[in-house]
Amino acid sequence: MEVHEEQVTFVQSKVCYENSRYMYRGMKRIFDIVFSLLGLIALLPVFLVVASAIKLESKGGPIYYSQIRLGKRQQPFKMLKFRSMQIDADKKLAKLMDSNEVSGAMFKMKNDPRVTKVGAFIRKHSIDELPQLINVFLGDMSLVGPRPPLPNEVEQYNDYDHQRLFVKPGCTGLWQISGRNSVGFKEMVALDLKYIEKCSLWFDCYLLYRTIFVFIKPNGAY
Repeated sequence: MEVHEEQVTFVQSKVCYENSRYMYRGMKRIFDIVFSLLGLIALLPVFLVVASAIKLESKGGPIYYSQIRLGKRQQPFKMLKFRSMQIDADKKLAKLMDSNEVSGAMFKMKNDPRVTKVGAFIRKHSIDELPQLINVFLGDMSLVGPRPPLPNEVEQYNDYDHQRLFVKPGCTGLWQISGRNSVGFKEMVALDLKYIEKCSLWFDCYLLYRTIFVFIKPNGAY
């Protein structure tokens, strides 16, 4: 996908406009607090079942996995997930880099040998992402927004890619409902910038509605 200078300038101006929309940002934060709290309460039984399954499969291992991600304006935070991989998964990553199945600043591998049996199921249905509701409640993330990247991914960004970091990252977004892992890095960035351009409470509600069907019928998550 060829990127022109005028595209960068255009999106940057849209981002500056987004950052000045105080009413939208304020309402979005209230929306995030209310619905992340309601979600955590409603999904408590799911949390208990998943936590028990993870414990039964790998005794002694942690239930949750935290990873440093970069949020709005590259602010680092610890993003939470249900642990879906072996305990020493991070140490094994270097040996798998040649098996990366996506181009650009991102690592994805469909049959990653580090993924546990329980992990494969919860990743397929995006259940591993549910603890991020805690990140939303704390203000690190929003319910809707770009996927929060790893620091080493951002090191590979160009100026065009950096624009996706001008807003708070989210649990779901256009990338997540548009094929997720089957969508390449450049396409993901384009989808994120499209979201930034169009973002509104109505658009956020539409994306959340579409996300419900991703849990029921997976669209490429692994």
